[in-house]
Amino acid sequence: MGFLFASAFHDEFGTWPLAYVPYGGADVGEIAAVAKAVGDGDDAAFHGAWVAAGDRLAAEATERLAAGRGASARELWLRASCHYMTSLHPLYGDPVDPRLVAAFRKGTAALEQGLLLDAAPATRLAIPFEDGAMPGWLVPAAGRAAETRPLLILTNGYDGTMTDLYCASAVAASRRGYHCLLFDGPGQGAMLVERGMRLRPDWETVVRAVVDVAVTLPGVDPARIALYGWSLGGYLAPRAASGEPRLAACVADPGLWSVAEGFRAAVVALGATPAAARHLAGVAQEVLDRFMAMVEGDRRLRWTIVQRGFWVHGLTSLRDYLAAVETFTLDGRTERIRCPTLLTVGEDDRLGASAPALYAALRGPRELLRFTAAEGAGDHCEMRNRSLLNRRVLDWLDGVLGA
Repeated sequence: MGFLFASAFHDEFGTWPLAYVPYGGADVGEIAAVAKAVGDGDDAAFHGAWVAAGDRLAAEATERLAAGRGASARELWLRASCHYMTSLHPLYGDPVDPRLVAAFRKGTAALEQGLLLDAAPATRLAIPFEDGAMPGWLVPAAGRAAETRPLLILTNGYDGTMTDLYCASAVAASRRGYHCLLFDGPGQGAMLVERGMRLRPDWETVVRAVVDVAVTLPGVDPARIALYGWSLGGYLAPRAASGEPRLAACVADPGLWSVAEGFRAAVVALGATPAAARHLAGVAQEVLDRFMAMVEGDRRLRWTIVQRGFWVHGLTSLRDYLAAVETFTLDGRTERIRCPTLLTVGEDDRLGASAPALYAALRGPRELLRFTAAEGAGDHCEMRNRSLLNRRVLDWLDGVLGA
């Protein structure tokens, strides 16, 4: 039994929007109502309940806008977007479920409606990248849209959307006086769902393209551009900082040295030697068979590796997946990170286990922020007390950037 949802699997995804309550993404009663509608239902019921709630909010937004109530319409569109995007997670996988695509498009359209209805509307961006463009938004500092301000670039990890970035971080940062740039990189959001572009480890290449655009935007102080990454972004952000010298600060939530380390421990527990585990792609087949049997017997693990991991990386086998995650490492790159860097770690967040080691390896100015269960913030990305995370991170950024 989960916190609000009957299924612990559904509860993990369904309670994400609790983090967005202070920032207008949802309210507690709305989330509880969706949980009640899902009941003991399956993934289709979870998806359908969130989409139905999103449809209701979107319909009300349309009515409020027609009645000349733009402020209410804006709030409702943003809530609708949050509901649509929350519906996606259990449907992850390749081939892509058409229900996921339909809900993603609804969520994208609702976010756009909400951002454009602000008193100082956000600016839609197309960030040139390789043979196309990455979608993005420039969200202006609240009440200071016309001023030259520091810029906070926000990057997701494996399974977030720009709606998540907006609700989890951009609203708080905008209120604090930061312009914010949201974008979908390879393997994220529209780049994955609409274009099939897979995740890549060299995030410095991705962020270089983002900064190239950022420095041309009106109101952006090119000397005060910071990068914030959450979840897998806790690896992607410092990786980007190791190759993009124009960044004035970097935040990794949590600090993540390597994606592969947890898998190394797993294959050792399943019979591989520590020496063999250093090269995951070469692990004996019988060990991989035991690993795959464990994955197939654990719903959450199967979602993580098969539904999400295989899809995001464009792979079909566990061996290829393990080979791919080995490339997501900061080995040989920590000494290149020169900008002030903030690492977070939650008490109960296993993904942040390497944050202290990363902190010790950094050569530039750095700080490690710990969050505890006693504060209600010990979970992954501090989702149960996101406002605490935002206050502490923005306080640090204010000090570093003189904001």
